[in-house]
Amino acid sequence: MKALLYPLISEKSVKLIEQENTITFIVNEKANKIEIKREFERQFGVKVDEVRVCTTKHGEKKAYIRVNKAFKAREIATKLGVL
Repeated sequence: MKALLYPLISEKSVKLIEQENTITFIVNEKANKIEIKREFERQFGVKVDEVRVCTTKHGEKKAYIRVNKAFKAREIATKLGVL
């Protein structure tokens, strides 16, 4: 099962990247925090400090992934084409 589906691009997500070193992803609705963290760390080669999830009113599951301060969320977002 693929946990990460695609990065979310919005004003709020860009603000989180710049201010809180956090990237927002839409994830598989059956994925849990541990699976999301492992896949993100494996795919991007960074350390994740925290994963928060919520379900939107449209039925999508959103994950806020905070990257360790030793890494820059901005660099990951640039690779993904978010910034």
